Amino acid sequence: MSAVAYRVDFKGLDELSARELYDLLRMRVDVFVVEQNCSYPELDGKDIDALHLRLLDDGELLGSTRLLKPYSAQDPVKIGRVVVSPTHRGKRLGDALMTESIAACGRLYPENPIALSAQAHLRRFYESFGFVKTSEEYLEDGIPHIDMVRQPATQPA
Repeated sequence: MSAVAYRVDFKGLDELSARELYDLLRMRVDVFVVEQNCSYPELDGKDIDALHLRLLDDGELLGSTRLLKPYSAQDPVKIGRVVVSPTHRGKRLGDALMTESIAACGRLYPENPIALSAQAHLRRFYESFGFVKTSEEYLEDGIPHIDMVRQPATQPA
């Protein structure tokens, strides 16, 4: 399938309407809890201070990520909850989500590395965006994961 047109939306939790928040959380629960058959606390308290990047097409949510701000000047910004709507897979929206999320991190925190906890089977996908494995494989909620980091563009890789 070819790429789809989308617009990028970037908001804090309090800026999302009730409907936007519902759609965001429903998509994440549908994928991370139901589809992946993984019982875990999706509502983990981190959304409150996160920035939510969404890909939208005429108001329809296509995919999203959340960006967790660095704690201090040298800490990484974290990209998490990378999700594409099951009805829109195969349209390279995962690529779009990562490109847009990395660009947002670069604009907001140009000096900070970017970290993520990747499902291990997606290692090559994240490597294609400049992320490097920084941990051994571990289980998170019963799913194999690895930690990965991408150095800021202002520093040599």
